[in-house]
Amino acid sequence: MSDTDLRDIEAPDARESDRVAVVTGASRGIGAAIAGRLGADGYTVAVHYRQDSAAAADVVEKITAAGGTAFSFAADLAAPDTGTAFWTSYDAAAGSLRDAPVRVLVNNAGIALHGTIEEFGAEDFIRQQQINATAPFLIIKAALPRLADGGRIVNISSGTSRVALPDLIGYTMTKGAIDALTLPLAQHLGPRGITVNTVVPATTDTDMNASWLRGNSELVADIAAQNALGRIGEPADVADVVALLASHDARWITGQLIDATGGFRL
Repeated sequence: MSDTDLRDIEAPDARESDRVAVVTGASRGIGAAIAGRLGADGYTVAVHYRQDSAAAADVVEKITAAGGTAFSFAADLAAPDTGTAFWTSYDAAAGSLRDAPVRVLVNNAGIALHGTIEEFGAEDFIRQQQINATAPFLIIKAALPRLADGGRIVNISSGTSRVALPDLIGYTMTKGAIDALTLPLAQHLGPRGITVNTVVPATTDTDMNASWLRGNSELVADIAAQNALGRIGEPADVADVVALLASHDARWITGQLIDATGGFRL
């Protein structure tokens, strides 16, 4: 491929209706914020969810109310045939966009199960591994024929992969796998102009963390004190970084782990 050809596939797509972004786990929290931001940036957003159809519909409604375009679809990432089932469900919901190339794929969905190695059961370990690490791999693999040349893959990892939190040992292993995926995949897809990057947030004020975080002012203050920027992250903080990596401005960034922790334990 010539330099001219590579510049052509990196150029922004002028047909906004064909600028499809798929976000997994987008019915709440960071995923919902990413979906909303990409919708505001002109993408047609495919909002993936597992079972909360009402929450996903609310995300779609907010995007469309703001002048964007979106639709939702369900897929269980714990299923062994995730790659095939995910895109079959997507195709059923995409309508006329079914054959449009996917410009951006954001692997955000995940579960955080607590327990030290002595406490962590094999069944929970396998389920978490499937959802957090195996599913993104299979979703990307099945997506390769439909990804646009010059497209973007953005994976969501966690700051737990660089600090020691024994109570999240299983979760940390899955996010370490996502980190390790970044380099070889970026190298492999580079000839197509597809960038692959991973965003690394830390503790974020989301519904998933609400039960132990919200209302606990002492804990909030303790976590905030461990961040260089002195506060806990919000979903929009992460969504804005994803939006940058999805943009044409980030065309020369690939194979990177982007720390979006606010300076957690520097």
